[in-house]
Amino acid sequence: MTVDIDHDSLGESAIPHEPQRRGGSILLVLLVAGGLVAAAVALMTIGRAQAEPYILALLALLATVGLFSLFAFAAGITRFADRTADDPVISRIADHAFDGLAVTGPRGHLVYCNAAYLALTGATSLQDARPVERVFIGNPDVSEAVFRLLKAAREGKRQQEEVRIANQTGNHGRWLRMRVRPLGKDKREAKYAVWSIADITRDRERQEDVFQELQHAIEYLDHAPCGFFSVNAQGELVYVNATLANWLDYDLAEIGSGGLKLTDIVSGDGAALLTSIVAVPGEVKTEVFDIDLKMRGGKTVPVRLYHKLAFGADGAAGPSRTLVISRARDERSDPERAAEVRFMRFFDHTPMAIATVDRAGAVVRANARFAKLAQGLGPDSAAHKSIVRAVNARDRAHLIAAINQAAEGQGDIAPVEVMLEGTPERWGQFFVTPVEESERDTEAAIVYMLETTERRALENQINQSQKMDMVGQLAGGIAHDFNNVLSAIMMANDFLLNAHKPTDPSFQDIMQIKQNATRAATLVRQLLAFSRRQTLRPQVLDLGDALSDLTMLLRRLIGEKVKLDLVHGRDLWPVKVDVSQFEQVVVNLAVNARDAMPDGGTLTVKTGNITTAESTRLANKGMPPADYVRIDISDTGTGIPADIRDKIFEPFFSTKEVGKGTGLGLSTVYGIIKQTGGFVYVDSEVGKGTTFQIFLPRHHAEPEIEAETHATNGAPKADAKPRTDLTGQGTILLVEDEEGLRALNARGLRSRGYSVIEASNGVEAMEALEQEGGVVDLVVSDVVMPEMDGPTLLKAMRDRNPDLRVIFVSGYAEDAFEKSLPENQQFSFLPKPFTLSQLVAAVKETMTPE
Repeated sequence: MTVDIDHDSLGESAIPHEPQRRGGSILLVLLVAGGLVAAAVALMTIGRAQAEPYILALLALLATVGLFSLFAFAAGITRFADRTADDPVISRIADHAFDGLAVTGPRGHLVYCNAAYLALTGATSLQDARPVERVFIGNPDVSEAVFRLLKAAREGKRQQEEVRIANQTGNHGRWLRMRVRPLGKDKREAKYAVWSIADITRDRERQEDVFQELQHAIEYLDHAPCGFFSVNAQGELVYVNATLANWLDYDLAEIGSGGLKLTDIVSGDGAALLTSIVAVPGEVKTEVFDIDLKMRGGKTVPVRLYHKLAFGADGAAGPSRTLVISRARDERSDPERAAEVRFMRFFDHTPMAIATVDRAGAVVRANARFAKLAQGLGPDSAAHKSIVRAVNARDRAHLIAAINQAAEGQGDIAPVEVMLEGTPERWGQFFVTPVEESERDTEAAIVYMLETTERRALENQINQSQKMDMVGQLAGGIAHDFNNVLSAIMMANDFLLNAHKPTDPSFQDIMQIKQNATRAATLVRQLLAFSRRQTLRPQVLDLGDALSDLTMLLRRLIGEKVKLDLVHGRDLWPVKVDVSQFEQVVVNLAVNARDAMPDGGTLTVKTGNITTAESTRLANKGMPPADYVRIDISDTGTGIPADIRDKIFEPFFSTKEVGKGTGLGLSTVYGIIKQTGGFVYVDSEVGKGTTFQIFLPRHHAEPEIEAETHATNGAPKADAKPRTDLTGQGTILLVEDEEGLRALNARGLRSRGYSVIEASNGVEAMEALEQEGGVVDLVVSDVVMPEMDGPTLLKAMRDRNPDLRVIFVSGYAEDAFEKSLPENQQFSFLPKPFTLSQLVAAVKETMTPE
């Protein structure tokens, strides 16, 4: 161990102007050890008693020396010698480095500097050397950079700056690179900072020379007689020279600001040709294309492109390098070249995809529309290499057979319509023709393709619409016949009820028949709503009662796997809707929910009132704040993906398989709710289920009551109660082609005091009217009858007696035949099925003078 003054060093090297450190000596260690051994031997020879005082004195001396050595080491006065600190190699590296090196202490004073630092800063000796900030003080070109370096040095950070120092005698100056970094890692050493200064003037001059040469090259490229452009992998223009920008009528500054894409300057589908090139990773490929470029105003310029593309090791294409030669001159100067240009323009701009293929279906040459088709089949599609790969695997045999026929020279090959590869489903029609026999070694056939996806979709929609119309006509016809049967049942049931008292044992059975007939009439009304032949009559109702009536039908529709849960809100407000419309909405949503839960689940129908304040907080788009009755129909099914959620209310949009959905269900729901003045929204999450939220406006009945109250100067009407006397007098002409129903209707009217003349069709009715001299009190006629229908009968009777009153009865909707009537014809309408009381009430109301 040696005593040494502790100084920091640069790279663990000694600081030249500090006192020289002394190294330890092995000879001194041996002398001390030898002296201790000699003292021990001498003490052993003089005897134990005489040696004891000497031994104690020696031990005390050694203990004192050891104690002071520990205090000196702890205080840092002495330390163990570091041999690397005196290594002459490390010292010479720092002293003779090319870059100027300096070390500053905690107070910013200079602790060390090498010869290069002295030369760069203009100092002649160590005593004249100054820190960096004092060397360049007052130089405005350097002061800001030095300030940033000093700040970094105080914070113990690394910093680098490059500055230019002008000479006093000339414009050319020096470039210096200044760096600063903390000296050590511990807190004590971090107070010291190492500065380095390097002269980089020559490097800067080389960079400026290279830049000047690059500027000259760019200037030449910009004003070359040919166009140049470059496109990145995203299809964005990263460079366009001035010549090409002038051809396209663009400003260079505008193109340089970004935003232009390849599709903005290439006409038609030509961009697909340039972006469909595929090569081996690491390959550089150049393709030649004759296409049209598009000017700013929309005009086109025929050009030939030499499109160079380099592919990286991962197969990704880098920015293109494309030479553009204008062929507009060829059209004026060279007839042969002009013909070639016109053919290429026709070839690339045709709306049909065209490709020449060999016997295996490999593409030899293709136009721009084919390149776009190949891109549309997916980024990993191999359709650009083989036309067979553009076709779905199940249909490829048909196209291969057509190509083989063309390869054998056969003509009149039938078109092949097949499904294309990829998703979503796409279709195409291929026309295959043979090439000349001399060219069949390389090209076996020419294939033309038209995409027929939209045409097939339109055909499917038309077929589906026609099928729905046929089903609707069938449902309407069945419902009409059922209405006649139900009318007869309900009329006969009314006669039985009139003949039996409530105490009669058969009375409950008769009531059961009445209830079942009424229920059957509800089902028929749903059939008519499906066929769009039902009269839409809004009425005030309680949604809780309406949903309860639908419970049995819903359970049958959703099946046993799905649990139905009805949650009714308390004191629901009334709403004014058409019952059949509302039932159709609920049924459609229930069926969709069932299909979304193939493995079972829960269908929840929940109702409740929404106040104006609550509707405001909901902030549903397009729904004004008001009082609403809310119906939530929720399922625990597969949910609706976000990308199709905005399309579900569009007509003919369906995610179901072909033949399993019409695409009209949700569009019908949307239309019905909107016609009612309500709103419908959907909330769905894939894998967790879907909720349809329906908001129907609250119906306020107070204005109607007030109108009735003030009708007679504030006094209530005397006849506010409905009439109970349904008897009457007069002659009624009853026209009905169903004999049983006609007989029951006539019997019911006669039982109320009316005189009834029966007719089975319109011809008999006209004969009966003539026998009565054209005077009867009322005509009750069916609409659909043989020989002469209701509208024709009405016109003929009104010609005979313009004041004749008419009631039409029908199982169809009123508006189903109203278009067949002459304008401004007055009549009443009674929909089938009806009860005896409904019939006589309608007759009484029509015959009562206003």
